[in-house]
Amino acid sequence: MHSPAELAALEQAADLVRQADALIIAAGAGMGVDSGLPDFRGNEGFWKVYPALGRAGMEFASVATPYTFRSDPTLAWGFYGHRLQLYRDTAPHAGFALLKAWGDKMDAGYGVFTSNVDGHFQRAGFDPQRIYECHGSIHHLQCMEPCGPDIWSADAFAPQVDTDACRLLSATPTCPHCGGMARPNILMFGDWGWNERRAVMQEARLQAVLQAARSPLVIELGAGVAIPSVRNFSQRVVIKHGGRMIRINPREPDVASPRDVGLAMGALAALTAIAALL
Repeated sequence: MHSPAELAALEQAADLVRQADALIIAAGAGMGVDSGLPDFRGNEGFWKVYPALGRAGMEFASVATPYTFRSDPTLAWGFYGHRLQLYRDTAPHAGFALLKAWGDKMDAGYGVFTSNVDGHFQRAGFDPQRIYECHGSIHHLQCMEPCGPDIWSADAFAPQVDTDACRLLSATPTCPHCGGMARPNILMFGDWGWNERRAVMQEARLQAVLQAARSPLVIELGAGVAIPSVRNFSQRVVIKHGGRMIRINPREPDVASPRDVGLAMGALAALTAIAALL
């Protein structure tokens, strides 16, 4: 059961969905938690998934770097290879379908801005031409050097990982041009070699969606303040495009304006509750 205050907020959120002509989805790591994905929030959660890294005292920010690919490639690809297979094996939760159904009914459609690299919006049937992955995608590779501007699919890479040791057992993927090692097309920590060409094209397409919208609604899900990429985007849409916002976050749901809605809930629970009112 929802409290009277929660129910009022959910009713306001449902009204915002009804009034919008475009749905802009802004998703952080918390969006995938209801699918069963780890969000790597703090060392304790990270080391629970990767105990070998915990034993070595290696934090997420020290593993997820180009330096680790150069200094210890089997460890780096053990980590990213495990994540790649995890994201392939995990189905997106039902909240993705609810968002797509709402966006499909709106005059200007929908757009997606996400810091997640898991590719789950594509898996859930969202139009890839309307998705901007600001940190890249684990389902795409680039040359480690890089020797050129190409980005290619990781579909042919089937990593075999010793999960206890967090080590890649199979061969590392290679660049089809120079034969050197490939890396994920993901923006890592301290990363000056990320090939952002794909993301730049995605950003331009999302801007076109925003330009076509008259009254966009941002639904922000699972985006915290520690790495504020998603929150900064949401705020820009509200300010620059006159948008309204529903912020769904179990720990940090506050919004700046009473015209917007903050829900201290998980993504799936909040979306399901809004859907029940529509």
